[in-house]
Amino acid sequence: MDSGHGKAGAGTGRLRVRSKVWLEVDSEPVFSKGRAMLLRAIERKGSINAAASEIGIPYRRAWGFIKAMEERLGLSLVETRRGGLNGGGAGLTEAASKLMAGFERLERGVDELVDKQFEAEFGRMR
Repeated sequence: MDSGHGKAGAGTGRLRVRSKVWLEVDSEPVFSKGRAMLLRAIERKGSINAAASEIGIPYRRAWGFIKAMEERLGLSLVETRRGGLNGGGAGLTEAASKLMAGFERLERGVDELVDKQFEAEFGRMR
């Protein structure tokens, strides 16, 4: 039985660093890569239901994420239109677009810093 401390398989993989960034308000998550994916899907599909389906989550969960983000940030992120002759739909507000762009810049910056520090600490091991 392998205890996990032996050399079996040692040296077969490449050492990598991973990091995850998310935003919180009062220790509650408010924005992350997953929530950005939801907003991007709404932007593409023009519908919360279609966006939820595309990213593989129930509509109710998608709606809950939207409401939580809006309440915690104090911003309107998604504009909805009721159904009718032309059908309903959803779109993003300017605040949502700015939030996503800022978050993407933050992620890139963190990745660059983490990669640089990783290289300094572990570059010789790779």
